Amino acid sequence: RRAAGIAAEGGAVEKVLLPHTDLEVSRVIAGCMKLGGGWTGGVVVGETHAAQASAFIAGALDAGVNYFDHADVYAWGNAEEAFGRGLALTPGLRPRIVIQTKCGIRWKDEPAGAPHRYDFSRGHIVASAEGSLRRLKTDYLDVLLLHRPDPLWEGEEIAAAFAELKAAGKVRRFGVSNMNAGQMAYLQHFLDEPLVANQLQMSLLHHGFVEAGISFNQGSEGYPQGWEGALEYCRLNGVALQAWSPLDKGLLVGAPLGSMSPAQRAAAELLRGMAAEKGVPPEAIALAWLLRHPAGIMPVLGTTDPGRFAACAAATSVRFSREEWYSLLEAARGRPMP
Repeated sequence: RRAAGIAAEGGAVEKVLLPHTDLEVSRVIAGCMKLGGGWTGGVVVGETHAAQASAFIAGALDAGVNYFDHADVYAWGNAEEAFGRGLALTPGLRPRIVIQTKCGIRWKDEPAGAPHRYDFSRGHIVASAEGSLRRLKTDYLDVLLLHRPDPLWEGEEIAAAFAELKAAGKVRRFGVSNMNAGQMAYLQHFLDEPLVANQLQMSLLHHGFVEAGISFNQGSEGYPQGWEGALEYCRLNGVALQAWSPLDKGLLVGAPLGSMSPAQRAAAELLRGMAAEKGVPPEAIALAWLLRHPAGIMPVLGTTDPGRFAACAAATSVRFSREEWYSLLEAARGRPMP
């Protein structure tokens, strides 16, 4: 079931109800990974980072974007720290925004000698959420996602962690990221409430979510293992599909055509031509291709430039015909439809 649409005002991003919640959220999500100095390392979050985060939040809100996506590991925690400091610069702003973060990834040598790993133990989930709350300077998280599947996970332990966090008022809703249909079904079996989101890599170039259905029973070398049933599971169970890297780091919308593969170049030329014809930025076309899908996909933008939100916000006003949508898909596939 697709989230119910709510009309946009003044050309801003449309709002939808996040499934299984009363949260009215923007269809486009602001990704916060690049805040706090990014991944350069050794950065101490200060006033400049707080000011950048404050401008980022304000720019997103101006474009109608009120949903912000984090992870405890982004910029080694500095992204959350910068966001929290920026949020604190505008008292009373917290109720107007929806904050989502993720947990479960643990870096190598934390502590010393430990390998890079994933950790869905009850203790780590709870401690990670509490750390995010401190850095974000908020009393609660609207949504907490499990970041990447932990092969050693136990459903009962995860359910206990979720119950502890919810009972304490620290987390209101839960979801997952990078999980397939079987993993979602397994986890849901142990939970008393529905998962509300699954964040996956989805874009015109990473179109496995549609390729899985198109290439089934075709013997295609491009058949994407792992997507089988995931799209359908989310649609049948009201799990919001969130697309990370929806613009493929800007490849189709801004990179030189000569640097692309033949399929990428064909997709980029068609996409940019459509943008000129419809009078919108190329980013809007790339995002609108995802928005056109009836699953109600919610793109997570990676920009920290408030000025780019307006360009991306235009995506929700773009209307694609079925023929236009398939033309872009076929170009990106690099081969005819079966």
